[in-house]
Amino acid sequence: MNPCKIPTAVEDKEGDNRWISIHNRFLSETREKDADVVFIGDSVIQALQHCEAWNELFAPLHCLNFAIHRDKIENVLWRLKNGELDHIQPKVVVLHVGTNNHRNTPEEICDGILELIDIIREKLPEVYVVIPTLLPRGQYPNLIRDKLSKVNDLLGEKLVCKPKIEFIKIDSGFVLPDGSISHHDMYDYLLLTNSGCRKAFRPVHELLVQLLNEGELEKDLSPLD
Repeated sequence: MNPCKIPTAVEDKEGDNRWISIHNRFLSETREKDADVVFIGDSVIQALQHCEAWNELFAPLHCLNFAIHRDKIENVLWRLKNGELDHIQPKVVVLHVGTNNHRNTPEEICDGILELIDIIREKLPEVYVVIPTLLPRGQYPNLIRDKLSKVNDLLGEKLVCKPKIEFIKIDSGFVLPDGSISHHDMYDYLLLTNSGCRKAFRPVHELLVQLLNEGELEKDLSPLD
């Protein structure tokens, strides 16, 4: 069986229960806050919340950020099956996870992401799901970067013309002509700097504004009871 499709809680190797504590905080936020957009994912999405671009672009859109450092697809799958979408009704879910599954095959990673989309759709049938492409990583060309690029190709094929699913390219402009990635975009060649966040996620912001406005227009045009 594809390990990416087996819901898996993170083992508490450090002994401080941080992962499950963060998950429980997310559960509390679903009961305490209304959100139009929920971001779900791993380190890249978690770090986004600490960039200037988050306050500038996403906080005004009433967003929640349910991302945990180093999470893999199977960890996010466990979280979604254990309540993180159960008490909220967002209009859009942004899902970005997979870079930490680099030991899996591109096909396994792609199928794991598709499983996450199915769970989101099961819990929130009317929500828009936005899937940004996985970002390149490593200062110079490497096998993991090639694998993640293949995942993007597979997702592009699988998600084409799917209703209420938007697959959006955010990985352009990071790889320079010599194949390298600048530390000005990714300070550790994985996580984004402030300028890198703007470069990657400004297209996501533009898409979210469009989707949220479409939702308001549909509401305005709906027949009165």
